[in-house]
Amino acid sequence: MKRLVIKVGSHILTKDNILLEERIEDISQLIYQLREKGYEVILITSGAVAVGYSKIKLDMNSLENRQALSAIGQPFLMNIYQNEFSKYDIITSQFLLTETNFDLRSNTRYAKRVINTLLSKGVLPIINENDTTATKELVFGDNDSLSANVTYYFDCDMLVILSNNDGYYNSEGLFIKKVSTIEDNEIKNSLISFGGLSTKLESAKFLLDRGREMFLSNGYDLSDVREFLLNNNHQGGTLFSQ
Repeated sequence: MKRLVIKVGSHILTKDNILLEERIEDISQLIYQLREKGYEVILITSGAVAVGYSKIKLDMNSLENRQALSAIGQPFLMNIYQNEFSKYDIITSQFLLTETNFDLRSNTRYAKRVINTLLSKGVLPIINENDTTATKELVFGDNDSLSANVTYYFDCDMLVILSNNDGYYNSEGLFIKKVSTIEDNEIKNSLISFGGLSTKLESAKFLLDRGREMFLSNGYDLSDVREFLLNNNHQGGTLFSQ
């Protein structure tokens, strides 16, 4: 059985700081289809800040305010996911992690045991970063680095990033369908933005160096990721694999 991490970022789930619940409906249906196909799935999601902002308006330019909004929005976000997955009789569970959780081998081992137990019982783990105690991903990562750590340390075969890009375009603007190696200068030359391409390439390199795969695909239109994962048909998106 193949174990996947599906990561959906804030660009996909929100617009103008408003959560797009129809996107959660699409993601939930995809995960249901993957589970029916025999995949084990872990979901990593952003969106708590946007949900918090819909409840109380705070200045988003302040890091502390974004942390507060995340704390407000997280339980509402989980409730939305819980309601959506209940349509498919899928029980969800919440994990709030940070990169530091992977620094201590004992912490990683305990978390991995819980993940394994949940998956063995058919429960869907939903992971977000604990923004109230960690700031790196909130500032520029959009859970990309966290997703790579979860994929590797929780024995997942592949990280699937649903992005606002169709895949990976090199510095010359050419679409690359498959990437087997990533050099450091490629990351430096990539577009650096809030949760942009550079953090995704860093995640891909981290996983490639450790024998894992990553698939980068459009998160607005899920047809490419469906074809790739459900029908083994690589039409669109970029596969990072040795």
